[in-house]
Amino acid sequence: MRIGFGYDVHRLVKGRKLILGGVTIPHKKGLLGHSDADVLLHALCDAILGAAGLRDIGHYFSNKDIKWKNISSLVLLAESFKLVKKQKLKIGNVDITVILEEPKISPYIDQMKKNIAKTLGIRNTQISIKSTTAEGLGFIGKKQGCSAYAVCLLQ
Repeated sequence: MRIGFGYDVHRLVKGRKLILGGVTIPHKKGLLGHSDADVLLHALCDAILGAAGLRDIGHYFSNKDIKWKNISSLVLLAESFKLVKKQKLKIGNVDITVILEEPKISPYIDQMKKNIAKTLGIRNTQISIKSTTAEGLGFIGKKQGCSAYAVCLLQ
């Protein structure tokens, strides 16, 4: 068994869609980034890559490469998992926590899990997604950004 850990953070800005777990969530601000800036999936990509002993998401999908501009992070997740499958590793489970002051994402978690399960070819029961706030503290608490942590068990 191999465990990987991932973390990502992006700034919230006007004029962008808020996309988490491949789901567009209605909100007045979205996450700023080269791709769709889906912090949840970026953290998960890093956890999966890390568990396989590979490099980080930025190494494989550079923000300087136009190929990845505005791309869905579900594509990045699929491409990350292709690298892992070359080692004949399978996902045991993933556990993700999103830190965001607003909006509440709990109504969208089931769809996020479906998106991830479909992309990785695993069951929804192998995925946990939780959310919390920063209790008004720091840049997240001031509604300036969003972050996510993820762990992945590979077998």
